[in-house]
Amino acid sequence: MFHKYIQLIEPDLNIARKVTAVLEQAGYQVSHATSGRSGLHDQRAAITLVSSTLPDISLTEWIKSNQQLSGNKGRVAIAIVEQDEGLLAADAMKAGATDYLLRPFEADQLLSLLHRVDALEQPMANIVAESWRSKQILQLAHRAACTNASVLITGESGTGKEVLARYVHQQSHRSEQPFIAVNCAAIPESMLEAVLFGHMKGAFTGATQTQTGKFEEANGGTILLDEIAEMSPSLQAKLLRVLQEREVEKIGSHKAIPLDIRVVAATNKDLRVAVQEGTFREDLYYRLDVLPLHWPPLRERVEDILPLSQFFINKYQEMSTCQLSADAKAALSQYHWPGNIRELENVIQRALVMRHGDFITAQDLMLPIDSSKVQTMAKPVVDNGHIEAKKMAEFQYILDVLKQFGGNRTRTAKALGVTTRGLRYKLAAMREQGIDLQAELGSAA
Repeated sequence: MFHKYIQLIEPDLNIARKVTAVLEQAGYQVSHATSGRSGLHDQRAAITLVSSTLPDISLTEWIKSNQQLSGNKGRVAIAIVEQDEGLLAADAMKAGATDYLLRPFEADQLLSLLHRVDALEQPMANIVAESWRSKQILQLAHRAACTNASVLITGESGTGKEVLARYVHQQSHRSEQPFIAVNCAAIPESMLEAVLFGHMKGAFTGATQTQTGKFEEANGGTILLDEIAEMSPSLQAKLLRVLQEREVEKIGSHKAIPLDIRVVAATNKDLRVAVQEGTFREDLYYRLDVLPLHWPPLRERVEDILPLSQFFINKYQEMSTCQLSADAKAALSQYHWPGNIRELENVIQRALVMRHGDFITAQDLMLPIDSSKVQTMAKPVVDNGHIEAKKMAEFQYILDVLKQFGGNRTRTAKALGVTTRGLRYKLAAMREQGIDLQAELGSAA
């Protein structure tokens, strides 16, 4: 356990004495304040336990003020609310609280919660969480991991939903068992049922041997059903039966295989809207949406951008001392990241190729220009030479990636973080500039 400095803001002196004794016995240093405003000035505390019975400020206002003072990171706030204050607990979480405790609580409940908070401060493989919103989601994910309930992860494309699903698995008692991820949108509908449930030899044309399904492979562990909204209604009905009965039958077999499994579903769509539109079964939605987790887009957790950028620099340049320049940091922080973390990773990977020296500059990032900002500039200054050099550098990078993938447009577009249509436009622009793609790439062009 990390021996941290904890602040307790509790007007009731009897409660404060009991909580302080528990914390000090567990190795924490504790300071006590009886009012909210006085507690805001104690910047030493890494964690603050704040009561809903503050005499001078509301709980949510205190949490918002705490966020502003700490720059949206660094200081963890845990709300202490009464049993009948569920709505206040929810409001506290929306305002920025990392978690909450319902009063009265036992000592082990408090220490367990603090242990989860401590765990978030330890390095986690492939997870970067500096903003309070990210830490809050990981805290909820940790809670979900302690149960066997189904988890539904929502969020825009590229936010890292599979990473969050793996975190739930790694924090659970199933961590030593398999984690199987299935992208429901990437597998043809005619094949998805056989992939998920398995099949017997001769069950259908082409079934030359018995095949184990993904559910059976994940038995004892966790299965991630990514892009669950793309599943056909008929297959949704079969999935619902598997989740209800906790058993699966291979296609062509009448023998049920018992399942001990956690199901995590992920989607970038609003399943409630899909239910209303009749494209997603309502009963399956409620079966999956037991513990919902929403991964916010990168633009809503700005504090994660630079740490994530450094993470990707380290990932692709393990032996390098490459750093971000001040203008690159500013550009990364100000960009709106429509492609989220996936786009950021592509930008950093590209910048590592384009850079000259040990620093990545804003020019190396080659971020798209926000046209709305360009239009509002009073006197734009255009350096045609700089723009031309940047354009040619971008064209050269596209050529390098094309060569890397043997001219394959689909794989190149994915690596560049653009659509195949966008890549075609780029290639057309390159031809207009006199670049002979046929000569550069050979027959692949």
